[in-house]
Amino acid sequence: KGPLGTPIGKGHKSLNLLLRQTFGLAANLRPCKSIQGYKTAYDNVDTVIIRENTEGEYCGVEHEVASGVVQSIKLITREASLRVANFAFEYAKLNNRKRVTAVHKANIMKASDGLFLECCKEVATRYPNIAFEDMLLEKVCLDMTLDPHNFDVLVMPNLYGDILSDLSAGLIGGLGLTPSGNIGTDGIAIFESVHGTAPDIAGKDKANPTALILSSAMMLRHMGLREIGDKIESATLGVIAEGKTRTGDLGGKASCTQFTDAVCDKLASA
Repeated sequence: KGPLGTPIGKGHKSLNLLLRQTFGLAANLRPCKSIQGYKTAYDNVDTVIIRENTEGEYCGVEHEVASGVVQSIKLITREASLRVANFAFEYAKLNNRKRVTAVHKANIMKASDGLFLECCKEVATRYPNIAFEDMLLEKVCLDMTLDPHNFDVLVMPNLYGDILSDLSAGLIGGLGLTPSGNIGTDGIAIFESVHGTAPDIAGKDKANPTALILSSAMMLRHMGLREIGDKIESATLGVIAEGKTRTGDLGGKASCTQFTDAVCDKLASA
C-alpha cells in the first residue's frame, strides 16, 4: 500500500493504525541495511526494527479530563507483548541473526514497559542460542548513532519503533530507501514504505520509489515468491549502486519515472 496521511493535532484517526488493528497486524518489520555503492556515514549497517503495532501510545485512546487537561492512555498487554516478542525471536532464528535487544523505558514506566520487558525476558528463555539484552530507549538512540553495528534485531513497543526506525533509516540514506511489512499471526500482511506522504512533491515526478519497490519485494517473499522478490530487489539496488540514475533525495537528478524505467531495464536484462 502507499502512504496514508494523518492530520496533525486534529481530524480523523490514523488510517494506518485502523488497518493494523482491523487485520491484527501485530508486528511491524522494518529492516535497515546499507546499500552497496551508496556511501553514507556508516558502512555495512544491517539492523532490523520490530515494532509492536497495535497498542502502546498509539492505541488511540485520548480524552479531555478537564478544560486544558488532556489524558492519553498507553496500553500494554501481556498478549500483545508476548506476540511481538515471539515474532522477534522467531525472525532472528529463521534469519540467522545473533542477538535481540528489547528497547524500553521500564525505569520510568514501571508497569507498562515493565510488563513488556518481562514478556521479552520470558520468551528469550526459549531461545538459548540467541543472545538477549535489554536497553533504555535513549541509550539505544545514543549507541546507534555512535556505532549501529552494535545492534542486530531490536524489539520494542509502538512509539519507540516509530522513532528508532526513522533514526535507523537516516543511517543508510533516508526514508526513501526503507521498506516495511505489517505482519499478522494468521498470515495476513500489509507492506508499505516507512515514509509518509509528501504532498509538497505530489504530481512532480520527483518521489523516490525505492522504499515502495523494496516493500513489494518483501511482500513477494512473504507469499513464497522469493526468487522474484530477490530479482526485483537486486535490480533496484543495482541501479542505485551504479549511480547514474538516482532521484534528488539521493543526490541525483533522475525523475521517479526515469528511475523506475532504469529498474525495469535492469530486470529485463537480468
